[in-house]
Amino acid sequence: MASFIDDILGKLFPKKSAPMNMKENFSQSEGEKDMVANWMESEEGMATLKLINKNYHFKKSGITASPEVHILNSPYANGFAVSFESPLDEKTFSHLFFAFGRRMLDLGYHRVSLDRKMEEIQENVRTTEKQYFKPPLSSTDFSQKIDQMFGNVSIEKVNINDKPSFLKVLVTVYSDHLYQNAKPFDQFIDDLFQTYP
Repeated sequence: MASFIDDILGKLFPKKSAPMNMKENFSQSEGEKDMVANWMESEEGMATLKLINKNYHFKKSGITASPEVHILNSPYANGFAVSFESPLDEKTFSHLFFAFGRRMLDLGYHRVSLDRKMEEIQENVRTTEKQYFKPPLSSTDFSQKIDQMFGNVSIEKVNINDKPSFLKVLVTVYSDHLYQNAKPFDQFIDDLFQTYP
């Protein structure tokens, strides 16, 4: 009798399932890498990167332009986020995500992960693609402090319900005594956009 009542109550008041939470590694094909490299050298790619750089500096001066750039600032982490707004489209947004990663490789960093995480938050599905970069180990002589360059760099592209939302570039520094002080974040921005003045 108890199982009959439990069945009826279960049908009337179903238990909520656990929210979806999935993480996977993925990779870019050589063709996709070439497409991003060609985009970075194209008129559209250079104009987009130049626009993001300009809007970053505008934001530091208190001016907001489209696409909006948000400044992230704390003692051990600095960065910026770019809202998905005109003139960006989905394809450009994806290229921009991988272009920032390509620039990190150009600066001598090593990509240690490229992953995608999908999670259900309330009634929405948030998909975060993330590239994570670390500076190369500069020396095997551990009597010297290790050059952390700018610190570790993460680049994220966030979609909500399969619609682009924002890109985030975040640099976190080591505060450990084993490391040299990180280079200034303003220099990171200059180097990240170096070929796109």
